[in-house]
Amino acid sequence: MEKLDILVTGVGGQGVVLASDIIGEAALAAGYDVKKTDTLGMAQRGGSVVSNVRIGPEVRSPMIKDGEVGLLLAFEKLEAARWSNYLRPDAIAIINDYEQPPLSVSLGQGKYPTDGEITTALKRRTNRIYFVDGNRLARELGNVRTVNILMLGCLSVFTPLDADVWKKCISQRMSEKLRDINLTAFGKGREEMENVRIK
Repeated sequence: MEKLDILVTGVGGQGVVLASDIIGEAALAAGYDVKKTDTLGMAQRGGSVVSNVRIGPEVRSPMIKDGEVGLLLAFEKLEAARWSNYLRPDAIAIINDYEQPPLSVSLGQGKYPTDGEITTALKRRTNRIYFVDGNRLARELGNVRTVNILMLGCLSVFTPLDADVWKKCISQRMSEKLRDINLTAFGKGREEMENVRIK
């Protein structure tokens, strides 16, 4: 692998930073150089959160330029559209099919875009778009808060990193109480993505 630029986005409380930390740690464990930066904004109030993760033999800057993202992992649909201009033409976008309207929409100062509008924005950049009902899948596992790890499982399918490396890094990050369910969520995400890719 020469270089892989990953952008992880969502809203405050969805575990964006933890997910991007695990990506970086898995890449380091696999022997790659990694640079990472996070932008939290009003994260504690449900605002936009975005992490840049750059992986390769040698990485000099943590910031990804417009048009250079190879993998987009979005935990919320509007955030996927918001950052779509960063995608390369051959990029892969993995999107949690979940809406959390921003405060402006809740206050009646605009409307949440339709699924068609979000898809159109993404298709201006790439046709490799995968919507995953992550919140439903995580809820079925017994803990909706594992959605970030489930979505990591989806993303992992498109990386050169071995599943065992991912699992080791996830295990190291989780308390004993939460370890098993998060590993199950990761496996469910990989399984779901394989099913989506077969269709």
